[in-house]
Amino acid sequence: DRPVKLMEFGPHLILAMLEGLVQASVLTLTALGLSLVFGVMRVVNVAHGEFFMLGAVFAYAITDWLAGNAAVGFLAALIIAPLLVAALAIFCDWMILRRLEYDPERTIVATIGILYVLQQVTLMTYGPDAHPVTPPFNQRLAIPWLEFTDNGLEFYFPWGLSTTSYKLFVIAAACVAGLGIWVLMARSKLGLILRATQLDRETAQAFGIPVERVYAFVFGLGAAIAALGAVLVVPIQQAHYLMGGDPLLLSFIVVIIGGLGSLRGTVVAAILIGMSNGVISVFFTPTLAKILATLLVAFVLVYRPAGLFGTKAA
Repeated sequence: DRPVKLMEFGPHLILAMLEGLVQASVLTLTALGLSLVFGVMRVVNVAHGEFFMLGAVFAYAITDWLAGNAAVGFLAALIIAPLLVAALAIFCDWMILRRLEYDPERTIVATIGILYVLQQVTLMTYGPDAHPVTPPFNQRLAIPWLEFTDNGLEFYFPWGLSTTSYKLFVIAAACVAGLGIWVLMARSKLGLILRATQLDRETAQAFGIPVERVYAFVFGLGAAIAALGAVLVVPIQQAHYLMGGDPLLLSFIVVIIGGLGSLRGTVVAAILIGMSNGVISVFFTPTLAKILATLLVAFVLVYRPAGLFGTKAA
């Protein structure tokens, strides 16, 4: 009786884990953008979720404009939307954050203001309705499972145990993007400049590194990474002017658990939170998943304030 129950539970668990992997993939990109900005600039970007939202809204606008071919429209959105969001973020840095001299307290208030401005401008121009984006491909793929028979274990295809080719693409694309960010930070001259600026702004400036330009680039890059995650997920969800709230909350949870400014910790925590969120949401409720994630943050703050991979301040 127990093996039979396991066979019945297993397909549901696999399906929940696949959904969790999709969530973890998008959350990894969103949280990496937030972690990168804080790690290099020491700025808590409260408007990060709105840059995510703009990525989805721009993706809808671009695919709607190129409505003749879903694949061409999506490919254009995948390239253009993050660039547009990056340009807007750089403009915000130049107009606001630079004039505040990147003071941690004042930039929090400033990014809250940016959040409301972006949200309300999007509402006035884009409207209050949610809009779908057609995926470039969306074939349904059946997932095999095992069952006990008189002849032993045999493969079969349970009803409803399937995923789509696009969801697998989202997971693969997030892995490629994450690898690209790692190569940028760890194996390039630009990454060396970013890490030098992160470690000591004054010393980096003394050696001729244009710190303000570095900060503008990082702020734009962080927003573009979040927008890329939004473009990937918007064919699964829908573009809406209020969709930035949950990604912002979950990104903060991930960054706190992984360690402020730690990209490795961000990836590990995003996979942990995304997978658990997906599994718990399928078997219980999404609300319970968020409650448990918040409790985990409280636990980490009490017993390991620097996060799983963070370093204590000297």
